[in-house]
Amino acid sequence: MVTQSEKRLKILLISTSVGPLGSGIGGGVELTLHNIAKTLTQRNHEIRIVAPGGSVCGSFPVVEISGELQFTAQGEGRDALIALPKNSVLANMWDYARQVQDRYDVLVNFAYDWLPFYLTPFFPCPIAHLVSMGSLTDAMDQIIGQMAAQFPGTIGVHSRTQAETFSFADHCRVIGNGFDLSLYQFCPEPENVLGWVGRIAPEKGLEDAVAVAQETGIPLKIWGILQEVAYWHDICDQFPDAPVSYEGFLPTAELQHALGKCRALLMTPRWVEAFGNVVIESLACGVPVIAYRRGGPAEIIQDGKTGWLVEPDHIAGLVTAIAQLDQIDRHTCRQQVELDYSLEALGDRLEQWFGELLAGRELVIGGRW
Repeated sequence: MVTQSEKRLKILLISTSVGPLGSGIGGGVELTLHNIAKTLTQRNHEIRIVAPGGSVCGSFPVVEISGELQFTAQGEGRDALIALPKNSVLANMWDYARQVQDRYDVLVNFAYDWLPFYLTPFFPCPIAHLVSMGSLTDAMDQIIGQMAAQFPGTIGVHSRTQAETFSFADHCRVIGNGFDLSLYQFCPEPENVLGWVGRIAPEKGLEDAVAVAQETGIPLKIWGILQEVAYWHDICDQFPDAPVSYEGFLPTAELQHALGKCRALLMTPRWVEAFGNVVIESLACGVPVIAYRRGGPAEIIQDGKTGWLVEPDHIAGLVTAIAQLDQIDRHTCRQQVELDYSLEALGDRLEQWFGELLAGRELVIGGRW
């Protein structure tokens, strides 16, 4: 393992290209990048972030790159073609990385896009790819699989469930995630409200949570970026009497304060969530999570201890789980994340990953990756 006492690494973090950091468009990738920057900085590594223009990532240095934003990968279908807009910010970010790569020990790619994987063989500096989603398109599967085979150990994922959506699952390294738990206040006494957090888009399955609110009469508070307005309006038309309120997109400090007051968080995704950052954020506040037994959340939630896992797309199961919330000890929820999902635990896994990548690079003849 590389430790700060052994070597201070210089690391370039190259952000998602679908939106500026701080906008919420990048979903959980934004929080993940921030937390990785924080734990690496605490360990005395030197980091710099490359991101689309208008990005803000706390107090960390950000090189803002102009250009047209990349399309999001969700919902495009298995046969989706690879496309770049004119003056692509993705291409511009990686051109910048090419020019400065000799200043860094490792580059970390956060973009679920074809171009960074394709460029990997052309970069002398090693690239660690942190893949944020499961299998979505044939083209992405192919290029990630090629890099997994050609450059062993370079593909990181957040959960084993996510990895298993790929045919090359055994070549993926599970990194998980980690959080600054000092930012999340434990709330022992909730209000009689439920919460839902995420991008408001079809793959997130918000309509199921709204259906639960209508059936139980328990108010549902919704937080997240309103990505697809027509989808939101359809839900409102479908459930006109549901006791729901849209609370907007909130930064961590405000979100954890509001989320902590909920009796439970509902997670109702239609797709395989790679991890589920909001599960950890919820548990850190002492809020149990009721989620479909699908994707990363199913690896995090301890059924019957820190929440309930329900068969996918089964609204009646969600309602039944809500009736059993009194069986969950909110202190146990907080204890789980303190044990498994701290920044310290994440930092250990990252240092081991980078250390092994650099050790492997030194074995390559001629010192070339």
